[in-house]
Amino acid sequence: MLALTDRQIAEYFRRSFTVADGLWFMKVEESLGFDKALDLDDEVWKILPKIQARMLKTMGNLGNGLDALRECVTTRLTLDGFAFEIEEDPAGNSLQVRVTDCPWHNLMVKSGREHLSGKVGARICATEYQVLAAEFGPGISFELGDQICDRAGKCQFTFRVASTAKRKGPA
Repeated sequence: MLALTDRQIAEYFRRSFTVADGLWFMKVEESLGFDKALDLDDEVWKILPKIQARMLKTMGNLGNGLDALRECVTTRLTLDGFAFEIEEDPAGNSLQVRVTDCPWHNLMVKSGREHLSGKVGARICATEYQVLAAEFGPGISFELGDQICDRAGKCQFTFRVASTAKRKGPA
């Protein structure tokens, strides 16, 4: 067996996950068409962020609320290879996320499918991050703003928390 570093092992699994996702989509698209593939992909992204959030909550001993959501989003975006920054509003009621480099969009461009990237991003990002927000409390909402895949210079999205759910610690 090869003697791989932890970083190489993580990169192997990250790339395998990314490739499997893309291949799955393309094979469904070949069989059923783009719109059906996007519908099915959306169904997958209604479940996967729940699994990921629950795993990260357990691993990081996170509870609910905006602070826990910030830790989860930061971890997920970092592990997936995004370039981003997160800013909390002074009142502590929202997180503004700005993505300046999206690996999913980059893959769409690289594979010659940039013309489909906006349609995929608008649907899947809206689903993915709304599902993620819900895992950190019923009072947290998600708003999708500008997107790189829709020709914006960066993606912008906001997680907003109702004042009654603002800052809960570990559950």
